[in-house]
Amino acid sequence: MIGKRILVVDDEENLRRVTQLKLQQAGYEAMTASDGAQALEVLAKHPQDLVLTDLKMPGMSGIELLQKIKEEYLEVVVIVVTAYGTIESAVEAMRLGAYDYIIKPVNADALKLIVSRALEHHRLQEEVKNLRSAIDRKFGFESIIGKSKSLLSTLDNASRAAQADSTVLVRGETGTGKELLAKAIHFNSPRRDRPFIVINCGAIPKELLESELFGHTKGSFTGALANKQGKIEMADQGSLFLDEIGEMPLDLQVKLLRLIQEREVERIGAAAPTKVNVRIIAATHRNLQAMVEDGAFREDLYYRLNVIPLTLPPLRERPDDIPELVAIFFEKFKQRLSRPGLKLPPALLPYFSSHRWPGNVRELENVIERLVVLCPGDEVTVTDLPDFLVRERPAMEAIQLELPPQGISIEAVERELVLRALQRFNWNQTKAAEFLDISRKMLIYRMEKFNLRKDD
Repeated sequence: MIGKRILVVDDEENLRRVTQLKLQQAGYEAMTASDGAQALEVLAKHPQDLVLTDLKMPGMSGIELLQKIKEEYLEVVVIVVTAYGTIESAVEAMRLGAYDYIIKPVNADALKLIVSRALEHHRLQEEVKNLRSAIDRKFGFESIIGKSKSLLSTLDNASRAAQADSTVLVRGETGTGKELLAKAIHFNSPRRDRPFIVINCGAIPKELLESELFGHTKGSFTGALANKQGKIEMADQGSLFLDEIGEMPLDLQVKLLRLIQEREVERIGAAAPTKVNVRIIAATHRNLQAMVEDGAFREDLYYRLNVIPLTLPPLRERPDDIPELVAIFFEKFKQRLSRPGLKLPPALLPYFSSHRWPGNVRELENVIERLVVLCPGDEVTVTDLPDFLVRERPAMEAIQLELPPQGISIEAVERELVLRALQRFNWNQTKAAEFLDISRKMLIYRMEKFNLRKDD
C-alpha cells in the first residue's frame, strides 16, 4: 500500500505534523488540513485514498466531515481519532461508514497497522466490485447476442424468472446457448453469490450418474472408500444446472422428483436424507412431451420442471443476428489470438448468412476462431472460408446483381437476391427456397421483412 495518499485532519497543529511525519516515514503520501472545511477543499483538488480525522474540532465536527465525505467521495476510507471520553462518538462514526477508530495518544505502530488494514480492506472491496462487474459483463443477459423477436422474448422472460426461485426448463438445439442462459439466470438472481453447479446428464455413464448427483457414503458400494458429496449438495443455497435432462434414467428421475418436492437429498447408502435449498434449472434439446408419451420420461417430473419454459431459437430462424455475431466473434478472437490487424470484408458476410448452421451459435463461433487462426494474410478472402460455406454460394452468384457506384447495403442486396429468386421460379416459394438453400419458413420471413409481393 506504499504510495497511497492520506489526508490528516486535526485542529491541533503539533498532532497534525507528528501524524503526518509518521505516515510519511511508513511510505505514504500525507497531506494535512486544520478543520473540516479545509479538508473538503483539499479533497476537491487532490484525490485521497484515506482520511484520518479527529472527532472533536471547532466548526465542522469529525462526524459531519465523515458524512460529507461519504456523500461526495464514497470510495475514500475514513478512520476517526478519538479520546477516551468520546468512544460512543467513535462507534457512531463507524455506524455512519468509518472503517475504524484510533484512541489518542496515537502510537506509531498502531497507526501503521490500522491504516494498512484499512487500505487492504478497501483494495479487497474494489477487487470484489471489479470481479462482480466482470461477471455481470460475462453472464448478463446482454451477453446473449441477438435482436430477433423470438430471442428477445425469451430473454425478457428469463430476466423476470431470475428474480424468482421457480424451476426453469430451457429448450433448444445443440449450440444455441442453453448453459449461457442458465448462467445469466443464476448470476442475475438473489442466489448470484452462491454456487452454480453444472452436470451434463448425457455425458456421465448411468452407473456413475447417481453418485455424481446424489453422493454416497463410505462403503455403500465397491470402490466407495470415503464419503462423497454429490453435485446437489454442492449447489446448496445456489443453482443446479441439469444439462440434457432428457438423458436421465427413469430410476434417477424418481429421486430428482423427490428433491424438487421435498427439498431433500439422500446419498447412496445414507440412513437419512439431508435438507437442501437448491434452485433447479434444466435444459434439453429433446422433445420431453413426446418422451412422456413414449414412457421415456416421467410425466410428474416433466410438469415439475416445466414451471417456467424458455425456448432458445436456432440460428437459422434468426438470420438477421448472424452479421452481428460474426463481427463480435471476429473481434473476440482477433484480440485473444493477438491478430488485431486482421480484417473481414463486409462482402463475405453473405457467405455466413446463407448457411443453415446446424450447430448454431457454437458452430459459427468455432468457424470464426478457425478463420482467425488459419488466415495467412491480413485480410480474410473467399479462399480462406471453409469449403461448405463457399459451396453454398455458386447458385446465388449466378444471379447477376449490379452494384451501384455510390454503394449498397447488405440488406438491399439480400432483398434483391430474394426477389430475383422468387421471380425466376414464378413465385413458387418451395423452389425459390431450395434455390437459395434456405427453409421455406425462412423465405417467408424474408418476404415479410422486405415486404415482397408478387406484383413487385
